[in-house]
Amino acid sequence: MARLNPLEKNKYQPNVSAFLALCGRNYALILKWLPDESEHDTMWTIDGEFGSLAVTLLENTKYTQLIEISRSLPHSLFVLSPKVVVRVYHDAQLAEVLTSQQIFSFKPVYDYPNIHMHQADEKFQVNAFLEELLKIGCHSIVPS
Repeated sequence: MARLNPLEKNKYQPNVSAFLALCGRNYALILKWLPDESEHDTMWTIDGEFGSLAVTLLENTKYTQLIEISRSLPHSLFVLSPKVVVRVYHDAQLAEVLTSQQIFSFKPVYDYPNIHMHQADEKFQVNAFLEELLKIGCHSIVPS
């Protein structure tokens, strides 16, 4: 009888359908205020009921856009202002976080525990955070 490794029994299995649905919701939220035609390095602010988002268009191609989204917080020594770089795929109608804070690329799954203490589903969690960030209740767009 083969023995199962106790760590393999509980190994995280990503739910691709849930991840794609999340990226689709993020795309729909971003599309509400993303301009159709803009030059790269265009910046604007989105004001909402619960705060403001600063957005910069970093790259603009035929089927994708690369945007940086940040939210200013009161100055703190302990909490960094959230900032993410998001690839918007217009052909697939998805938006995916590429970088966040000090993480410059995400693996689909991380072993846990790991040296950087990323969650096993870190990629999903960061995209779920983007969804919450986008739900600040955007009402008006202010060009910077």
